[in-house]
Amino acid sequence: MEISKAELSSAAAASAGQTLELRGAEILVKTLQAESVRYVWGYPGGAVLHIYDAFYKQDTIQHVLVRHEQAAVHAADGYARATGEVGVALVTSGPGVTNAVTGIATAYMDSIPMVIITGQVPTHAIGLDAFQECDTVGITRPIVKHNFLVKDVRQMAEIMKKAFHIARSGRPGPVVVDIPKDVSFNKTTYAGYPDKVEMRSYNPVRKGHGGQIRKALQLLLTAKRPFIYTGGGVILGNATKELRTLVDMLGCPCTNTLMGLGAYPASDRKFLGMLGMHGTIEANNAMQNCDVLLAVGARFDDRVIGNPKHFAQNERKIIHVDIDPSSISKRVKVDVPIVGDVKDVLSELIAMIRESGARPDSAALGAWWETIEAWRRKDCLKYDRKNTEVIKPQYVVETLWSMTKDVDTYVTSDVGQHQMWAAQYYRFDEPRRWINSGGLGTMGVGIPYAMGIKLARPDSEVYCITGEGSVQMCIQELSTCLQYNTPIKIVSLNNRYLGMVRQWQEIDYEGRYSHSYMDALPDFVKLAEAYGHVGMLIEHPKDVEPALREARKLKDRTVFMDFRTDPTENVFPMVKAGRGITEMLLGSEDL
Repeated sequence: MEISKAELSSAAAASAGQTLELRGAEILVKTLQAESVRYVWGYPGGAVLHIYDAFYKQDTIQHVLVRHEQAAVHAADGYARATGEVGVALVTSGPGVTNAVTGIATAYMDSIPMVIITGQVPTHAIGLDAFQECDTVGITRPIVKHNFLVKDVRQMAEIMKKAFHIARSGRPGPVVVDIPKDVSFNKTTYAGYPDKVEMRSYNPVRKGHGGQIRKALQLLLTAKRPFIYTGGGVILGNATKELRTLVDMLGCPCTNTLMGLGAYPASDRKFLGMLGMHGTIEANNAMQNCDVLLAVGARFDDRVIGNPKHFAQNERKIIHVDIDPSSISKRVKVDVPIVGDVKDVLSELIAMIRESGARPDSAALGAWWETIEAWRRKDCLKYDRKNTEVIKPQYVVETLWSMTKDVDTYVTSDVGQHQMWAAQYYRFDEPRRWINSGGLGTMGVGIPYAMGIKLARPDSEVYCITGEGSVQMCIQELSTCLQYNTPIKIVSLNNRYLGMVRQWQEIDYEGRYSHSYMDALPDFVKLAEAYGHVGMLIEHPKDVEPALREARKLKDRTVFMDFRTDPTENVFPMVKAGRGITEMLLGSEDL
């Protein structure tokens, strides 16, 4: 059975009175076409061979063969973060599923819309310890928004419709669809993809309560020290335009979490930088000392507010807007909860402000800004910029930002010191340009994220800022980069340590560097060349800018830049575990 571009128009619905007899795998492909899926990242195996055969017979969806199932999910995840579309991954049963678990959990923690299709042993063999069998539904239940086991081929189209609807609506998240091999082989009558979905038990609220929004407005207009704190929910909810309008109307300071960077322009003076464990002194102090806090699409997690008892010491009124009611008052008790789509709620709030014509007290707001500017003058992100002997990692990130700030650029990162330096020193002005693992903190995501983004945005510059530890966890995907022509640029801040582990060991464990030193690193230049790419070794500060410039010129090549950076450099500011967010270490002098 051939499925081609000519049939795409029939994927959403069959012609009047016309039905097709299709295998489950063919129906699956039809549903993906109806959802306008362009890319699927995956790895074949016995339980999904019928599905792969169906992919072979179509030409509208490109399948990307990764080298490890974890990378398949990460790449689809990166694609979803950059585009806002649902990412799709396909893996086989057993170890294919268990290899994908880390990627699924990563997407779940950051609320990323995804559909992960997994193969399963035939229905008659489920529960009998068949070859490559595992309980996919049971294993993934805690790390998905929902999961399905397709028991009958007649359910395929309806379940896929539900999977995509659940993944993208409300608070987004990954959905697993587990398909036994016989279900993908069996035939049934296919009358078209459902045009709507009805789920009695799932109806996320979109519109915020008008009375609660009016209460929020009153608090904001009477505030002496207002502060707006936003998270990844603003980006996921495509509400950055509304956020920027609201901040500009009120004239109050704004901060973003690690996941929310780019929601408000970093170049704007009203932006106080990232807050939290490695946030700026001005953002953390404003968070602690404001009298009215508007939290939008954020969850007051431990990396943001530190010790909740310390946070609760100061009296303040808190307004919390979120699509997910379970996130409100979960860690911090709030005064005005507003459940609803953040874009809709902010739009209604803006309309109320315009209608009222009222604004916050300008004298009080001016005094608040004077206080903030005093904090800002401490320049908590200073480092030794004049060092000519050793490369400072912050300098690499700043140089990259200065060279790419005026072009459409996406930056991914792995997890560790390099992630924090990227967040601190690359000043993101637009949403969906900063792609990293926030909630789960997954090492190895950087290259797969970049691959997924480069397919989605082939004309944009895509950089992966990583470290020599993280990059080795999915480095085999350099092979995928070559096969599918995704010319990404890898910026490895190589300090020969598991840097964040070393930093904590220096500060909390009296310098006992237990297994944090990388003793036998590969020659990354030769390794990159072995995969068919360009490798560069950069050892001196004077060579940083020329290396980045040369890499940018190689538009059609993946370039691995091995920057040998200062192994003693730490990430500051820093809030130690169990401390409050204003109890910051600002440099080595505070140790």
